[in-house]
Amino acid sequence: MIVEITDSKEKQAIARKVLEALTDWFAVEESREGYISGCANWTFFAAKEDGEAVGFLCLKETGKATVELAVMGVLKDFHRSGIGRQLVEKAKETARLKGYEFMQVKTVKMGMYEDYDRTNLFYISCGFKEFEVFPLLWDEANPCQIYVMSMK
Repeated sequence: MIVEITDSKEKQAIARKVLEALTDWFAVEESREGYISGCANWTFFAAKEDGEAVGFLCLKETGKATVELAVMGVLKDFHRSGIGRQLVEKAKETARLKGYEFMQVKTVKMGMYEDYDRTNLFYISCGFKEFEVFPLLWDEANPCQIYVMSMK
């Protein structure tokens, strides 16, 4: 079940639980903590199974017409179960209702790391299209791939 969470402390608790369990993707503590603190102010959806949060997704406005899928994570035991896709579908529905024209997401460029290659393929399967690579936005070892999707 996908639910919107509005309480900032609950958002941060769910984000911490999930991100700290996914250090293959969120190994840099400073970045992880930035997501955890930032999510308090973003639109936040949680995936719950038997009342427990097993994943989440945050949307952050980046412009009048654009929203960013700022961070998402699903516990490994729930990968490939459809939860990530349900979170993205809820995010798309909400973005459309709020009048956004585009959604973007940033990740590490395809071909750098196997875990991120699976992430790239997931975003592509959800309808995101390659937009641009910024080779040094994060650092040389992690070139930033931006994907976009029209909300129309």
